[in-house]
Amino acid sequence: MSNNKNFYINGAWVAPAITNDFAVINPANEQTAATISLGSQADVDTAVAAAKTAFETWSLTSKQERIDLLTRLTDIYASRMDEMAKAISTEMGAPIDMATNAQAASGLGNIKSFIKALETFEPEHQLRQGDDRFLIAHEPVGVCALITPWNWPMNQVALKVGAALAAGCTMVLKPSEIAPLSALLFAEMIDEAGFPAGVFNLVNGDGPGVGSALTSHPDIDMVSFTGSTRAGILVTKAGAESVKRIALELGGKSPNIVFADADIEKAVKTGVLHCFNNTGQSCNAPTRMLVEESIYDQAVEIAKNTAAKVSVGDPAEPGRHLGPLISQTQFDKVQGLIQVAIDEGAETVTGGTGKPEGFETGYYVRPTIFSGVNNQMTIAREEVFGPVLAMIPFKDEEDAIKIANDTPYGLAAYFHTGDSDRAKRVSRQLKAGMVLLNGAPHPSDAPFGGYKQSGIGREGGKWGMEDFLETKSISIG
Repeated sequence: MSNNKNFYINGAWVAPAITNDFAVINPANEQTAATISLGSQADVDTAVAAAKTAFETWSLTSKQERIDLLTRLTDIYASRMDEMAKAISTEMGAPIDMATNAQAASGLGNIKSFIKALETFEPEHQLRQGDDRFLIAHEPVGVCALITPWNWPMNQVALKVGAALAAGCTMVLKPSEIAPLSALLFAEMIDEAGFPAGVFNLVNGDGPGVGSALTSHPDIDMVSFTGSTRAGILVTKAGAESVKRIALELGGKSPNIVFADADIEKAVKTGVLHCFNNTGQSCNAPTRMLVEESIYDQAVEIAKNTAAKVSVGDPAEPGRHLGPLISQTQFDKVQGLIQVAIDEGAETVTGGTGKPEGFETGYYVRPTIFSGVNNQMTIAREEVFGPVLAMIPFKDEEDAIKIANDTPYGLAAYFHTGDSDRAKRVSRQLKAGMVLLNGAPHPSDAPFGGYKQSGIGREGGKWGMEDFLETKSISIG
C-alpha cells in the first residue's frame, strides 16, 4: 500500500487532518506521477508535539546508540538504492544514471560522513587541558524544522536529517512538494531502521502552508532551510519572532576563472559540463566563466564545441544526457532569462530560447552559452537555475577577482591556473564558502555553505552536526 497521501508522525503513517490532494508531475512527460497530500497547521502541531516529546529521551542517548541506528539506516538505504534513484528520476527529471550515481549516492555518502563525524565527537571536554573545574558541553539544540528543495532532494534531506540525528535532535521534515517521493521513501527507511517514535517526522506541504507553520511554531527551536535567497529571507523573518536558530543554504552565481596559464582545453570543457550538470539546477553551479582576454576567443570556441556534444534525452534512458527542468514554472523562468540576455546584447554561442528539436512534451530546454557578457547584465547577476553559461572576459588577476566577488552571492568559486603562487593568492581573496582549484572535487565531509546572501551556517561532516548543537560552559567550584 502506498504511503504517498500519508504523513509519517510519531513512528506511524497517518492520514492528513484535512484532505488536500496535490499532483506530483513527472517533468519528462508532464503527466501525474503520484498524488500526495498537503498538510495543514493541525498536522504540523501533531508532528511538532511528537518531536518535542521524543526529544526528552532521544537527546540523552549515547553516541554509540545513534551510530548504530545510523549505520542500520545506511545498510537499508544501500539495499534500496535503485528504488531511490528511480524516485528521484521520476520526480525531478534527473537521468537515471545520474540519479543513481550522484543524486541517490550523495544521500548515502552524507549519512556515512555523519557517522564518521560522530565517532570522533566528544560531547564534553575540558576547557583547559588537565583542569576539571571548567568544562565545555555540546548538547542538541532541540526540535528542528528541516525544509528541503527539489533540485538535489536526497542530498539535502540526508545533510539535514543525518546531522540532526547525529547531534541528538528530533525533527519535522518538509520536503519540496514538487519532489517528495524520495523523501517518502527515506521515511520508510527511517521506520525500518527502528528510530524511536517521534524522533523523525515528515509532513508534506507547500511553503505558505506547512513551511510557514513550521518556521513560526513556538515549539520549533531551529529551522534549517535550503532554497532561494528570497524564501530564506522570509524564513529568517518568521523565525526571528521567537529567536530561533536559523541555518540557511541559499542561492549562488559562482564564478569560474580561467587564467591563460591554465590547461585551457580542460578548464573550459569541465566548466561547461559542470554548469550543465543536473540541467543547471545546482546552487553551486559555475555559471559565470571568467576568461583572461588573451585566450577568450579560444575559450569560447572550446565551449561551443563542448556544448555541441551535450545531448538532451529521456531521464528514464541510460546515458550522460541532460534531462528536463523540474516544472513549467522553472521552464518559463529560464526561457525569460535567456531572452533578457539576448535583449541586453549578449551573443548566443549556442542554444537559445525554445525546446530542443523533438522534445515538444516535457520541460526540456536548449543548453545555452552566451559570450560578450559583462558582469552588469542580468544573465550575470541572477541565478538562472538552468543549463545557461555566461562567458565574461577579464584583463588581469585583479580584474578577475573584482568581477568574481561582484555578486550578492558567495557560495562557491572555481578557478584554473598553472601558477602555484597565484593559486594561494586568489584562493584567499575570493569571497566564497568553497573554493575549488583546477577541477578539484568537494568532499562530502567538507563544509558546504557560503558567504553573503548564499546563506548562514555550514552543512556536511562535523560542521553540519555543529549547527545542531548548543555549546554550554560549566564551571565547578
